[in-house]
Amino acid sequence: MSARAPGFWWRPPGLMAALLSPIGALVGAITLRRMARPGESVPIPVLCIGNPTVGGAGKTPTALWCLDRLTQGGHRPFALLRGHGGSVSAPVRVEPDLHDAQAVGDEALLLAVAAPTIVAGGDRAGGARLAASLGASHIVMDDGFQNASLAKDASLLVVDAAVGVGNGAVLPAGPLRAPLAPQIARADAVLLVGEGAAGDAVARIAERLRRPVLRARLAPAPQAVAALRGRPLHAFAGIGRPEKFFETLTAQGLDLRRRTAFADHHPYDRQEIETLRGEARAANATLVTTAKDMARLGTTPLKDLAAHIAVLSVTLVPDDPSAFDALLRLAEERARTRLGAARA
Repeated sequence: MSARAPGFWWRPPGLMAALLSPIGALVGAITLRRMARPGESVPIPVLCIGNPTVGGAGKTPTALWCLDRLTQGGHRPFALLRGHGGSVSAPVRVEPDLHDAQAVGDEALLLAVAAPTIVAGGDRAGGARLAASLGASHIVMDDGFQNASLAKDASLLVVDAAVGVGNGAVLPAGPLRAPLAPQIARADAVLLVGEGAAGDAVARIAERLRRPVLRARLAPAPQAVAALRGRPLHAFAGIGRPEKFFETLTAQGLDLRRRTAFADHHPYDRQEIETLRGEARAANATLVTTAKDMARLGTTPLKDLAAHIAVLSVTLVPDDPSAFDALLRLAEERARTRLGAARA
């Protein structure tokens, strides 16, 4: 079970961040040194959707958009991810009818709806080899930017514009996985999801480093919004930033009466869901959660309870889809160059 991020991460640097900064300096140096190692190559383009911080920023909706774009273009992309929260340790193709979130993680089940998906456990290079052997035309990685085991042809760093990179410090002093500027310098573009001054500050750093800044928003499914309209709601979420889900509900003008936040990838038990249902009934409210949370509930022994919970799913809406297309072409061009050099 993941712990919730400390509150001081998202406030201006203070005493706690200062006390932990020496550890953060060590963590950052180790991470950057690891990222500099050469990774194993596979004979197909690899696009990595990562983020500079821990926690949710919109990576999975971004990966879903890229997978859909490639599929519409006549390709056969595979998704590749570690499978956070799952028990799988060796690369395996996700079969939603056979696997649950306890085995492969919640993100894998979401991605498997859009494209063939490989959960790699701790072996991303092995997962990429498996995807290639199964006929993948491209690999779209959900996370793994800081993992050097697999060579990437292009990388996109995703940032939640509402919170940016928090206090700008490295773990455990802040949410960054490594110092921000060197991470951006290793990426090919930065994607800001949503709006906010914190995201604009990241954009300025990216622009100084001559990295393109893409922008997008997360849009809720219209049918789901319509089904919830006029009903008192009790929302709960166990994602990187549950507040983002609650803000989405209120931004749609929905009647949000109560909200309950859990840690990212929280493994719900029956008593917790029964308690949430009881609280919702007492308030004459409808219980609603995210698609990612439902992926953990709908394939477990709790699925009988999940049938009584509404879901509000979201999709990525880029401001400029052609900018994403350019990134996909960049991955393809670099892969061709890499493969040509290997044959020479």
